[in-house]
Amino acid sequence: MTENTNLTHAECQARATTVAVRTYRVELDLAGAPDPSVPTFRSRSTITFTAENDATWVDLIAERVVSATLNDAPLDVSAYDGARLPVTGLAAENELVVEADCVYSRSGEGLHRFTDPVDDQTYLYTHFEPTDARRLFANFEQPDLKARFTFVVTAPADWEILSGQPEVSRTTSGSTATVTFAETPPLSTYITAIAAGPYFRAEDTWRTTRADGSTQEIALGAFCRRSMAEHFHAEEIFTVTQQGLSFFDREFGYPYPWGKYDQIYVPEYNLGAMENPGLVTFTETYLHRGTATLDQQERRSNTTMHEMAHMWFGDLVTPRWWDGLWLKESFADLMGYDVNVAATEYKNAWTTFACGRKAWAYRQDQLPTTHPVVATIDDLEAARQNFDGITYAKGASALKQLMAYVGREAFFAGSREYFATHAYGSTELDDLLVCLERASGRDLKEWSQVWLETAGISELTPEVEHDGEGRITRLTIVQSATDPLTGEDVARPHRLVVGLYELVGDELRPARSIELDVTDGRTEVPDAVGVPGALVVVNDEDLTYAKVRLDEVSLAVAREHLSSLESNLTRALVWSSLWNATRDALLPASAFLDIVHAQAGTERDAALLAIVLEQARGAIVRYLPEGERAAAGARLVDTTRAGLRAAAPGSDAQQTWAKYLAHATGLSGSGLDDVRGLLDGSAVPEGLTVDADLRWECWQGLAAQDAATLAELDAALAADDTMTGRTAYLLARASRPAAEAKDEAWERATTDGQVTNDQLRSLVHGFNHPSGSPDPSYADRYFEALTEWWRTHTMTMAGILVAGLYPGGALAAGQEPERHPVVLQAQEWLDGHADAPKALRRIVVESLDDHLRALRAQRKAPVQQPAA
Repeated sequence: MTENTNLTHAECQARATTVAVRTYRVELDLAGAPDPSVPTFRSRSTITFTAENDATWVDLIAERVVSATLNDAPLDVSAYDGARLPVTGLAAENELVVEADCVYSRSGEGLHRFTDPVDDQTYLYTHFEPTDARRLFANFEQPDLKARFTFVVTAPADWEILSGQPEVSRTTSGSTATVTFAETPPLSTYITAIAAGPYFRAEDTWRTTRADGSTQEIALGAFCRRSMAEHFHAEEIFTVTQQGLSFFDREFGYPYPWGKYDQIYVPEYNLGAMENPGLVTFTETYLHRGTATLDQQERRSNTTMHEMAHMWFGDLVTPRWWDGLWLKESFADLMGYDVNVAATEYKNAWTTFACGRKAWAYRQDQLPTTHPVVATIDDLEAARQNFDGITYAKGASALKQLMAYVGREAFFAGSREYFATHAYGSTELDDLLVCLERASGRDLKEWSQVWLETAGISELTPEVEHDGEGRITRLTIVQSATDPLTGEDVARPHRLVVGLYELVGDELRPARSIELDVTDGRTEVPDAVGVPGALVVVNDEDLTYAKVRLDEVSLAVAREHLSSLESNLTRALVWSSLWNATRDALLPASAFLDIVHAQAGTERDAALLAIVLEQARGAIVRYLPEGERAAAGARLVDTTRAGLRAAAPGSDAQQTWAKYLAHATGLSGSGLDDVRGLLDGSAVPEGLTVDADLRWECWQGLAAQDAATLAELDAALAADDTMTGRTAYLLARASRPAAEAKDEAWERATTDGQVTNDQLRSLVHGFNHPSGSPDPSYADRYFEALTEWWRTHTMTMAGILVAGLYPGGALAAGQEPERHPVVLQAQEWLDGHADAPKALRRIVVESLDDHLRALRAQRKAPVQQPAA
């Protein structure tokens, strides 16, 4: 990194014992933001705090510190190192004023500045998690040093100027306005926020009258860029928001504490969303430029509920340090899906959780870098990387299991006590467990130990015996689980449901549902005896977190009849089991693809269909031997073509099949005519709208097969010269297999300091598109550049380069995975860079492990016999 931007837990913990922060007054002059030649803005931070010693430091990442005073006396700023400003001569009561020139961001960290190519308008928004508020103002950048904030922002007078609290005063001078916002309740620095620009605004209100006669009214705002207003369905956003606020008001029993509730959709955002109280930021990709599928609407609703849950879990009660990250993210992830099902029209949300979201957790939990849900976070770099599948999806899965274990009512009762006891404070694991134990009457220490404080995945395998008529004579569930960090066996208690299904004609129908506890290595299920068991689904309602295997009979039945299962969730769980077996090289990728080709065409849930087709694409490009990929790609084109032709006009499935036809074409030239037909209108099925986003999917598929000229791509960009169009154009251009295209993408990604975060993602994604194999010399360039990238880029931008440009490569005939040249290079780099930053090493370790997993699956693939 260019500055000493890391912060350790030990030093922050020590600072918190000597400093207590009371207030911040943050004054920002953003009047020059519309001028792209102005790289910085003036920031003035006034901090009042108490101290028990004579020295500390404040955090600030700025172009320069203009001045600083402590208790009205000038402070020497010559020791400022780009990230920390030492503060000496402290009194018991202190007022520190720091004035600095801070930098507008292109990476989505700090204050991001975006210029809309459609109308040349400038938009600003902040993102601080975990520790980038210091890119906006001087502060004590750690979550447990909460304070009250007053923001004062000067910006063009015709802009929307927003913060987390309502505006209380405004003065105008010429073309600029200075807005002062109400003081916040106590907050951590990372959840403060501002936004400014000519945003489109929509307004509504949420009201409630409670059983005790009390009432509350919350002003709602929704914002987006002006050029996106035609795609902004504010009424849908407000409906979901009102449903969520009503749910949380009832179940959490603590009135919404942040005054107003604004939601702003912003461009070039690094995350799905961020829970800034009173001003929640969302990625603009949730605004769809065509007809949004039910799945897309559901995902936006899920994220809305996730961020809303944070108003309590995370904002009202905040983890003391980042090792408590799960205290907010795991709960919010769980609530996103739970509230979708309980309070909105999206009743199938658990389906996408089971097959899609949990796949993220399963992958993360099998990496060498896995960690417990309650992780040890030594420093800031580790904190940034633990916003991962363990903290979110595994944590949510564990809490879903906890809800089943203690009961839903006790779960929410414990949460209510937690908020009432710790409002505006900072907490750790035991603070929550005590509340849940009192509410449920259960001792949760052992549960916490095995679920939250150990790593690794439990594996549940059914051993099934049948009689001659297909009825079960014995069913045993075998549990195996080892903590990969300690090597010790872990016996986790699983409250789950076993679903038994019988085959009636060509359809699978429920025979019996058995709820039970699996606590040991072997658990007998006596209630299954005598029941038909053509298909046995352990964890049928997805109450627990485990890799579930299928017995041989169930696997054979699933191959032929999976899509006949009535329950979307059950189908999702079977698909999840098949995908995990493929990744673990227990089920050959070719066998997984056979099931996709046989069953996907009759899949009724478009969201589940999209997940399965994406996994099919992944199976081809990662887990199949290289020599089989072209034929497999052509077969996937055939399947998606047939699915598109058979789909109901105007249906979500039709849109999904069209998208994946374009993706499959990127792997095989056999779909080129179909994709051309979608673009020129000659082969568009009735009811399908080929909107701007689908057109880019098509252009990217063609470009990856070298079937689109640069002139055509340029013309496509001219027709859609928007932010989305520009990033899609970069991806298509970089996806071309020609050597000059790869060199162009590499050079721009690695040397152009003007590319934004989204543009960089498009460049690296296109560079490593599986249709083309970059020259092996890029592997040498990659490993030679790693430390320099890390030193000269922000962590976000460096992470995109390191993860996105990892060289990969397929297994050669007769080659052992561990002898693959890139594997050897990666291991050599790790061995030779033991002192490299841990966060950098973690990305390389994870990339290497993913690569080895793919190579091992390729090696275990069955030998394909030549056709007779």
